Amino acid sequence: MSVIDLGGTAEAWRRAPVRPAAVHIVNLEKPPSDLPDWLRSDHADACELPAEILAGHYDLVISNSVIEHVGGHARRRMFADAVHRLADRHWVQTPYRYFPVEPHWVCPGMQFLPAAARATVARHWPLVHTPPADRAEALRAVLDVELLSRTEMRAYFPHSLIRAEKVAGLAKSLIAVKPR
Repeated sequence: MSVIDLGGTAEAWRRAPVRPAAVHIVNLEKPPSDLPDWLRSDHADACELPAEILAGHYDLVISNSVIEHVGGHARRRMFADAVHRLADRHWVQTPYRYFPVEPHWVCPGMQFLPAAARATVARHWPLVHTPPADRAEALRAVLDVELLSRTEMRAYFPHSLIRAEKVAGLAKSLIAVKPR
């Protein structure tokens, strides 16, 4: 099986319990230089893939918690179009907008606050992974996350099953799955 992972990392695939024959990673971060022969990594934007990547065909597209970071509806549409073009099958996961805890800051209800209030929370919330240096950085960080609803996932992936990953009976994440 050949897999393209939009937004994945080499380290995640090295630790994976199952290894496809070939994995192609596309990420905005520079790829490591010491990759095994079954793993390829390109520095590219998944919403605006280079022609040589789009010309490839894969058995499966995987993307885990990326679509909520690409930047607005137009770029989410470009991302979804790339997923549909690259393979007949896909598995695209994103945190669910209406789960009560915002997953990036692990803060209850933060996603429902106005941007200015989210920036304040991002600066002072004790569970934040990397506290922003100042208010401007906090605002950029919160504006870079746009959690999706079921309706949006259905719109971007109309021929896919939209599954929910649940915690305590509540949908925590949504996964667009197209097995064929």
